[in-house]
Amino acid sequence: MPFDDALAERVRALLRGDHSVREKRMFGGLAYMVNGHMCCGIVGEDFVVRTGPDEYQAALSQPHARPMDFTGRPMRGFVYVSPEGFRSNRDLKAWIKRGLDFALSLPSK
Repeated sequence: MPFDDALAERVRALLRGDHSVREKRMFGGLAYMVNGHMCCGIVGEDFVVRTGPDEYQAALSQPHARPMDFTGRPMRGFVYVSPEGFRSNRDLKAWIKRGLDFALSLPSK
């Protein structure tokens, strides 16, 4: 499944900064790796955020978020956000921050 190129550009712009960011094809889409760990990504039109287990339920309580279940079973610590949940750059930045906070909490690979 192809991913949304316009969304990929928005994410790239918001992730520019002091961290080491690398793009990698994953989950049939595009993942953004920070210090060797997945932070967030795009699958089709959905945004994927790696929240980690501690922030998973809080992320799911947000509008337009649902469990990431592309394998048929929810992946704890990962959520899908539908396009309505990141229309504004402010909302997208908040989701990216969730993923970035988790990725930066892990030791660099």
